[in-house]
Amino acid sequence: MSDNIASSASSSPPPVAPDVVDFGFRKVGRDEKKPMVRAVFDSVASRYDIMNDLMSLGIHRVWKRMFIEGLDPRPNRVLLDLAGGTGDISFGWLKLGGGSALLTDINAAMLSVGRDRAIAKGLVHKLDFMVADAEKLPFPDRSMDMVSMAFGLRNCTDKDAVLAEARRVLKPGGRFHCLEFSRVQVAALIPVYDAWSFKVLPRLGSKVAGDAESYQYLAESIRTFPDQETLAGMMRRAGLERVRVQNLSGGIAAIHSGWRL
Repeated sequence: MSDNIASSASSSPPPVAPDVVDFGFRKVGRDEKKPMVRAVFDSVASRYDIMNDLMSLGIHRVWKRMFIEGLDPRPNRVLLDLAGGTGDISFGWLKLGGGSALLTDINAAMLSVGRDRAIAKGLVHKLDFMVADAEKLPFPDRSMDMVSMAFGLRNCTDKDAVLAEARRVLKPGGRFHCLEFSRVQVAALIPVYDAWSFKVLPRLGSKVAGDAESYQYLAESIRTFPDQETLAGMMRRAGLERVRVQNLSGGIAAIHSGWRL
């Protein structure tokens, strides 16, 4: 009897791993992450732009300028701006002569701030706004000239799905550009960057936005995001070609780009 029991136990399938994903350094259920991320950005939306300046000491503006220039804005091109939030990329695209832009975000509070800013800048008539999930876009195949995503991919639950969707909606000859925090490449910067991320940012979040926890999550989400080469490989597997990586500020951030050919 004991031999039969042992045999039966050894032939049983291994337990199925829970369907969990990263939420910063925590593990949460796959279905839990989107509402948790939405809550983070609901909390920080009204102070998001001020906090970006404080968190990066203004350097994010330089990174975004380089990113927008790399998109090569032209009047006959349409931009799909994923996780566009408060609008910096769409606004820059229009200011540099790009065609119409579709500013999308899964978070309505962030998108509302973006719309208010567009009205104040006199750009609202050149933009369309839509609450949309980058993992399942409501657009036809081969309908966009360019797709951008700045500081949004790391907050998505299924990053592979986002990359696949970006390629799907691109026209042949179109490009996907992603600006995201990445892996520091200069060893001397690492301790300073870690201290800034985990000691200073939550305190800034507490004082300026009244929310230390959300900024703790944002710092943690950077550390769990794929490094430069891993993300480049994910883009290639999604079918994007001629993938290129440009490190910024010693790898604190990076621009990834790839074509649909």
